[in-house]
Amino acid sequence: MANFEFLEALGQIARDQNIDEGELLIALANALLAAYKRRPDSAEDAEVEINPETGEIKVWGLELDLEGNVTREWDATPDDFGRIAAQTAKQVLMQLIRDIQRRQMYEEFANREGDIVSGTVQQNDNRYTLLDLGRVEALLPQAEQIAFERYEHGARIKVYIVEVRKTNKGPQIVVSRTHPALVAKLFEIEVPEIANGIVEIKALAREPGHRSKIAVASNDQMIDPVGACVGARGSRVRNITNELRSERIDVVPYSDDPVEFIQSALQPARVREVRLNEEEGIATVIVHDQQLSLAIGKEGQNARLAARLTGWRVDIRSENEGNDEVVEEVWTDAAAVVDETVVAVTDESSDVVAVVVDEVITTDDGALEEVVVAEVAAGEGGDVEEAPVVDTVSKDEA
Repeated sequence: MANFEFLEALGQIARDQNIDEGELLIALANALLAAYKRRPDSAEDAEVEINPETGEIKVWGLELDLEGNVTREWDATPDDFGRIAAQTAKQVLMQLIRDIQRRQMYEEFANREGDIVSGTVQQNDNRYTLLDLGRVEALLPQAEQIAFERYEHGARIKVYIVEVRKTNKGPQIVVSRTHPALVAKLFEIEVPEIANGIVEIKALAREPGHRSKIAVASNDQMIDPVGACVGARGSRVRNITNELRSERIDVVPYSDDPVEFIQSALQPARVREVRLNEEEGIATVIVHDQQLSLAIGKEGQNARLAARLTGWRVDIRSENEGNDEVVEEVWTDAAAVVDETVVAVTDESSDVVAVVVDEVITTDDGALEEVVVAEVAAGEGGDVEEAPVVDTVSKDEA
């Protein structure tokens, strides 16, 4: 008996829920078979058939041989199976739809691990923030949140998909705002040259919420990789900075030469010299005295990011500190404290060593501050001999 109304209703549900109608029919047939098997007069082996053209439902009893082949079949449809079918469909159809939707959502998002998505903040507590991604919700754990960011209800943010877990309640999507790849993905969205492969991101280092360094290279000599990422008047990098709530981003050119790469990585500081110890993986960087604090950065941040970006342990020194013959002393003279630095420099004849002695002398009450400049000669073995003070000036005059 044809059942067009049933078939039409099933098709409407499949369309509304974006589910394949054939898959829905198979799932419903399996549920009906389970209901049939619960009857005391059911055949030992049977199968349920739903005609996709007419909606007619039939139960076929099967007789099998020892190898499982069908030797005989007959129509075992009970007289009241229409009522059973209606009750079963009502009970299991929505559950089947939910199961199919969960599987589809898992398969959809499982392929998107490592991708970036936009979500709307639904709620947050001390453990996690819940985001609405449209068809599914995502968890933004506390550990994946930037420390000082506040997520207001209804706010829309971009997040990086770290993991998709399969659970009985559907896919559990774990996202992040701190992952370094979030910055790379934002650049792919904002910079067409990266999206189409002309510009490549070679390395990236990030301290979430504070600062990131990204090294880029171009596969086209006519394209400036840094300029492409920064954009006209900084528009492209500014959009990314705004999305990351004012996190500072340094875009530097990548180089296969480690010396050039390390120099670029320490921007905006200007580097005078880089000495590499390849056996220990240490790069000793010499900068001008005025550039030392800039090269190190606030709480060592610039140096740390440069080390992560390049893969070298970076040891930053000023010009004086970079000289192996530097001698530093701190000593007391009555009520004054003297901080003395002696720098040895060989002259052209290699016989005389001119040494500049910078003494900062401060009394207990801080009234006296002097910079003393002296010149001494080298003794035997290169030892520094005492010499008279050449000049003495106040700190203000110096």
